[in-house]
Amino acid sequence: MNWAERSRQAVWHPCTQMKVHEHFPPRAIVAADGPWLIDDQGHRILDAVSSWWVNLFGHNFAPIKAAITDQLGKVDHIMLAGLTHPPVVELSERLAALTGLGHAFYASDGASATEIALKMSAHSWRNRGRAEKNQFIGLQGGYHGETAGALSVTDIPLFREAYAPLVRLSATLPSPDPRHAAPGVSAPTHTRHAIEALANYLAAHHAQTAALILEPLVQGAAGMAMYAPEYLVAVRDLCDQYEVHWIADEIAVGFGRTGTLFAHQQARRADGEHVKPDFICLSKGLTGGVLPLSAVLTTDAVYQAFYDDRTVHGFLHSHSYTGNPLACRAALAVLDTFAEQDAQGRDVLSRNREAAERFHALTAPLRAHPRVKGHRHLGMIWAWDIDCQEPTFAARYHRAALDAGLLLRPIGTTLYVMPPYVLTEADQTHLAHGLVRVLDRVLADIDALPQAQAPVVPVP
Repeated sequence: MNWAERSRQAVWHPCTQMKVHEHFPPRAIVAADGPWLIDDQGHRILDAVSSWWVNLFGHNFAPIKAAITDQLGKVDHIMLAGLTHPPVVELSERLAALTGLGHAFYASDGASATEIALKMSAHSWRNRGRAEKNQFIGLQGGYHGETAGALSVTDIPLFREAYAPLVRLSATLPSPDPRHAAPGVSAPTHTRHAIEALANYLAAHHAQTAALILEPLVQGAAGMAMYAPEYLVAVRDLCDQYEVHWIADEIAVGFGRTGTLFAHQQARRADGEHVKPDFICLSKGLTGGVLPLSAVLTTDAVYQAFYDDRTVHGFLHSHSYTGNPLACRAALAVLDTFAEQDAQGRDVLSRNREAAERFHALTAPLRAHPRVKGHRHLGMIWAWDIDCQEPTFAARYHRAALDAGLLLRPIGTTLYVMPPYVLTEADQTHLAHGLVRVLDRVLADIDALPQAQAPVVPVP
């Protein structure tokens, strides 16, 4: 029995209708190098989505491997309740210096970070004698994870409907994504309307609202929806005015994905100073995609709301692997990599800008494709909306791309690329040409289908 079949028999794969694997078995990856995955048949597959947006510097990145190996010879894991260790202290100090927020609280994944931030916000208001502030706001199309608390602020109907009896749904307000603008309404006007909707909601409900959570600049699961940084400036002002916390979910967009180290840093006031949230949730790229780790950073004011002699006023949350030393060393290696310069004096972000310009030029044929009805680009994220009504488009494209040596997972009819930062020009050319080649093949197959008989094949 091969690896794929053994996996089908033993593994429950995430966010997957397992019956699909009867006909489309999972690819068994046995090795990886840089941006390339190698399956058990020796095929090379370009990881164009960074293995669900986590991998920054390619697989088997030597500095991260060296840091983990060194730490493994010292301390592999200890509980963080009543104990501490150098890597978690160092990482917390460096994240505080980079963000202006501190008191890092650790878990292992993005959904846990969301849960922590929501609980911490509501509990801090309770500790300050304002227990009625326990409601939350999310945005249309927002995604913050799939645990019960995270689902309460996630606007993905498939997830929310399946688990609705378990979830206390939060308010969902209009997204500044200009694709939602009414006919004839410009993007700036739509942004202003979204700001007005938030202002009106807070004016009526601020007394019960603990926090607003959003993904700064890019809503990933909404099809890489991108919006203007001016919205974040207004969010900061309105949250200050109405005493509501702002939680910035930088899980997917942090660590250079949008062109700055953190996405919210692109939201600047007239004097050039960027706005700062009350909470930042980090994960995915935090360890370069090597080990599970997430962190929640917050303000001194929130931290002080818990600082008390009474246990009941402490933050009542824990994870067995909180602040794992190996994961923290991987994260420190990531921060070291961002701080380093190459022989030409360029750091990661400046090299990314050059790579983004090159790839943007290479994808001109895709932007000009007759079936591409919209495109977006920010930093190291690209997205193209495809004019296709066939519900099986995403699944068909994903499978055809694998056959062409590309790992791509469209979101609905939005094709996107979020690659590791280490693609060579040859890698980029291979990806840009493959995007168009696979699109033409898939659309031709779909156009040849009798529309009334098109099979519905779920996305794996």
